[in-house]
Order: sequence, then structure tokens, then C-alpha cells
Amino acid sequence: MRPILMKGHERPLTFLKYNRDGDLLFSCAKDHTPTVWFADNGERLGTYRGHNGAVWTCDVSRDSMMLITGSADQTVKLWNVQTGAQFYTFSFGSPARSVEFSVGDKLAVITTDPFMDLTSAIHVKRIARDPTEQSEESVLVIKGPQGRINRAVWGPLNRTIISAGEDAVIRIWDSETGKLLRESDKESGHKKTITSLAKSADGSHFLTGSLDKSAKLWDIRTLTLIKTYVTERPVNAVAMSPLLDHVVLGGGQDASAVTTTDHRAGKFEAKFFDKILQEEIGGVKGHFGPINALAFNPDGKSFSSGGEDGYVRLHHFDPDYFNLKI
Repeated sequence: MRPILMKGHERPLTFLKYNRDGDLLFSCAKDHTPTVWFADNGERLGTYRGHNGAVWTCDVSRDSMMLITGSADQTVKLWNVQTGAQFYTFSFGSPARSVEFSVGDKLAVITTDPFMDLTSAIHVKRIARDPTEQSEESVLVIKGPQGRINRAVWGPLNRTIISAGEDAVIRIWDSETGKLLRESDKESGHKKTITSLAKSADGSHFLTGSLDKSAKLWDIRTLTLIKTYVTERPVNAVAMSPLLDHVVLGGGQDASAVTTTDHRAGKFEAKFFDKILQEEIGGVKGHFGPINALAFNPDGKSFSSGGEDGYVRLHHFDPDYFNLKI
């Protein structure tokens, strides 16, 4: 399995996202410029210029026509995927950390960081079919959890919003009223900041990764803990195979601690676990720094990782991957 090295960012990667067809890969980094690549051969298609800060997150609409990005410049922008033109800019008083389109692309959930005297918040915006009719107003704003919310995603049928972040608690909110419906259990939950959250292909369960060196699998409706995957270093990124019962965890340590460890070149690896048996089944080495982003192609035949080293590595699985036996 030879990776394709994709060099287009000069700063650490923050987020990776495939479109639904699995032919395009969108990457966000701290260098202000989200980039789109061909997902089969890693060729760079284009960039989206306009942000003035690190871009933390992105999502792409179901028809691959619209891209939404959230940035440290305190804006969330809507882009035309094909032309790279900006459709619209939402302005906030603090950095935007997470964005996701709802099923049907009519709504977007956006999280903003605590900043100055503002607390962190979850905003729901209506996304107009015609970008010229787009408005700034929020349908719903949820304030509450202390600390940064690193990820907020839509639950089944857009009825709920699931959020997770610095206080290590996963919360499920009613997306109509903003009422808190459920919180993860302190005992079985994460002990440190939750860095990442990935939903399964069918949306029935989700995976969270945390600095407490573990990842946990949860039921999306009841917030029941299903599985826990333990590794030896903090987890920055998680992904779930849509094809096989595999989960991938990527991590490393904080950038501040990198120089003090003995990790030799290219030793930062994406670790594969059996989803059911919770056992490690392999790893993919290669990054020269912690892995900050992971994404599986919707067809389950390839995955990509983005690192602190500014590279995106695109891996197409060998045939023997598909009949791995433990």
C-alpha cells in the first residue's frame, strides 16, 4: 500500500472531508486556504481563497455543489465548489470550530469558541437553496457547556445535535428547542478533552477520540457506551470504515511536547482497530508529526490522513486488507 503524498498546505492540517460520491477530498489547514483534491490520484484541483485565519473545519453538500468552512478569522463561509467563488459569509464574534450540513443541506450547525467575554455556542443557520437569498440570522443558538466545543454534528433525522469538546462530556440537544436531552456518563465517559467525533455511515452510532488516549463508540440515540479502544498516545482524529468493522485512530502528542520524545522520522501512525473485538489490527506509519485529521472514502477502499507536517497522505488499500482475519 503505497501512499500518495499530497503537498499543498504549508501549515498543519486540521480537517479532511470526502464528498458523498468519494471522488473529491477537501482539506483544511492552518494556512487559511482550504483545498480540493481528486480522491483517486491525489491531484490538486483548486483552492478556496478568502479566509484570514486558520481554517478548522469544513463540510460539503450532498450534491457536491456547496462547501462550508469555519475559520479562526471568526467567519464561516459558503463556497461554490466548482468555481471557488464565495457565496456568503457568516460573521461571529469568535472563531468557528466546527461546521456540518444537516441531512438535506437545508441547515448547518456551527460551533464557536469562547473568546474574550463570549462563551462557546452552537448556532443553527438556515442554508438557502439560492445563495443570493442567504441570511445571517440563526434559527437557534445554544449556549451552555463550559470550554471549547470541538465538534457538533446532527443526530438522526436532524432532530438532535450531538456536541463534544473540552469538558469531555458528550451532550445531545433538541435541534428545535435547544433543550439538553442527554449527557454522557461521567464514569464511562472520556476523562480529558474530546478532540474528534465521527458518525457511522448509517448514522446509528458515532466514535469519539480524546486526549485521554482512548476512543469510544456510542449509540447516537441513547448515548449508551458500546466500545472503548485504548491506545498509548492522545487521539487527535478518528474515522470509521463504511465497509468493514474497522476504526482508525490518529494522534501523537501536543505540538509543545514533540521535541521531547524519541519518535523517529515517520513514526506517527494511524492505528486500525477491530470495531467489535476492540483489538489493534495494524497501523499505517508515515507522518513526521501528530496526525490531526482522518477520513475514510465513502466506498471504504481508501483513506486519507492529515498531519502536523502539512502533508495529506492518501492510502488505497491492498486487496489483502479486505480479507483480514484476526
